[in-house]
Amino acid sequence: MKARPNGPAGTPARFGREVEMTDITDILKRAMRMGGSDVFLIPGSGISIKISGAVQPMTDTVLKPGDTLQLLQQVYSLDNRDMARLLESGDDDFSFSVNGVGRFRCNAYKQRNSLAMVLRVVSLNMPEPESLHIPAEVLRLADVNKGLVLVTGPAASGKSTTLACVIDRINVSRHDHIITIEDPIEFIHPHKESIVSQREIEHDTLSYQTALRAALREAPDVILLGEMRDFETIQTALTAAETGQLVLSTLHTIGAAKTIDRIIDVFPANQQQQIRVQLSMVLKAVVSQQLLPTVDGTLEPAFEIMVVNSAIQNMIRDGKAHQMDNVIFSGADAGMRSMDADILRLFRQGRIARETARLYAANQELMQRKLGSA
Repeated sequence: MKARPNGPAGTPARFGREVEMTDITDILKRAMRMGGSDVFLIPGSGISIKISGAVQPMTDTVLKPGDTLQLLQQVYSLDNRDMARLLESGDDDFSFSVNGVGRFRCNAYKQRNSLAMVLRVVSLNMPEPESLHIPAEVLRLADVNKGLVLVTGPAASGKSTTLACVIDRINVSRHDHIITIEDPIEFIHPHKESIVSQREIEHDTLSYQTALRAALREAPDVILLGEMRDFETIQTALTAAETGQLVLSTLHTIGAAKTIDRIIDVFPANQQQQIRVQLSMVLKAVVSQQLLPTVDGTLEPAFEIMVVNSAIQNMIRDGKAHQMDNVIFSGADAGMRSMDADILRLFRQGRIARETARLYAANQELMQRKLGSA
């Protein structure tokens, strides 16, 4: 690994003394000490780390293709995993543990005819909902005993963390069998008042669909489905929710209306009305979230919460999801909140800048007018 020349005088020092980092365990230990969420090992760049949503250099060392290959081989050795899939398909995603350090999610991939990877730090401790600013209305979804609850948002917006908090609330308050199906497992749930079966795609089961179908024969009360990825998985999840289980899952959408449309659009046109009816009966809530940069350099979530009532049911069934925003906006008494209202709250509390509020708003023009009077 070749170190870059020293920068000009006055350049901020890197994190700690520059060291030759050829051992993946040393890199991960350092990342944990720095409080990072992701580590980037990409040829042609220095080893980098994401802290509070911003990617920063971890060392001045420039990685060569041979360096990342060596580090990847160490990761695969830690997991006793064959690199054949990565070399054949160009992508691989799995989790692994390092004794005395922690648990990590690895996404390995090919780029520019070389190998690279991003390592996500997976917390071994249950997150504290209050410290993460997760609203009480979201945590109360643990009281739902059947149907479908969705947590949606862009990648790295905290969906898995929010669901982990809801699952933990169920785990400490109910006597249930909880089954999680994840790719990969991100939080370890110990047995508390409930018993928990955690299944990881490839390690424990072939696919989401296979595991979900099997789960229906495993006496579940609660099923956590890491992601509703495709037609078959969505169809099976709806069936599971219809037969009396509580199903919690995620989608990469922002806003309840877009989430409804995304689910319906997966199905062929001749099935969509039937799915609207089925979805209107089983859907209990949609939580959408985004992580917004704050004025003090951290990240804070903004939430939209839609609780399904008779008006929402009718809109889903009649294909009028675009009208849901009005119900959400006026449903504060029922525990609902709109995304833009929550963003405006953060601005008025001085947590985020005016431009951040405008950029992350669902309706930027309307938000601009509200900010003008704020």
